[in-house]
Amino acid sequence: MSDSTAQGIRLVAGLGNPGREYEGTRHNVGFAVLDRIASQCGVSFVKETKWDAFIAKLTVGPGLELVLLKPTTFMNLSGDSVCEYARFHRISSTGTLVVLDDVALPLGALRLRTEGGSGGQKGLESVLIHFATEQVPRLRVGVGGATDNRDLSAHVLSRFSSEEQNNASEAIERAAAAVLCTVREGMIPAMNLYNAALNSDKSSKQQETTATQP
Repeated sequence: MSDSTAQGIRLVAGLGNPGREYEGTRHNVGFAVLDRIASQCGVSFVKETKWDAFIAKLTVGPGLELVLLKPTTFMNLSGDSVCEYARFHRISSTGTLVVLDDVALPLGALRLRTEGGSGGQKGLESVLIHFATEQVPRLRVGVGGATDNRDLSAHVLSRFSSEEQNNASEAIERAAAAVLCTVREGMIPAMNLYNAALNSDKSSKQQETTATQP
């Protein structure tokens, strides 16, 4: 059975920056995940100036209506759009799933959480401030840390290298599946399924480290 949190999820907000110059950047992974869901479900985004966002609506199961929202406020002001829409439509903070990039996670890793701090991600921070709570479900998509001397801003606004493209595409595909799993099955089943790969990776690395110790 679905848990109560997932039954209440009515809004999925993908975070990113509007404009062609930002398409395909690490910071726009949230947009890319929602675009993938919309494509799979055969729906299109419509710009709604009232909400400073692109909106798509779809049915993902019996009685399960879902709104996909991509803010056009730029990343740092994401909460202006997401929370205004949520409040007007009487959607709670726990009924809102935020999809965002995370430089602290390896490229392709996914991490679902029901609550917590922003971890320094300005878009999520804006959403938490506007909701006035940390009880906001989120899906973090790992985009990898900088491997050169670029600062963080330059890194998140960069595009994936040719060597990273396959992993990035697979991550977007799995993140889209994770969102739909969360809505249909619940946070706990989705966390167990999609966070498991991250935990397995950590376990493997720990075993390798232990094996090399004298």
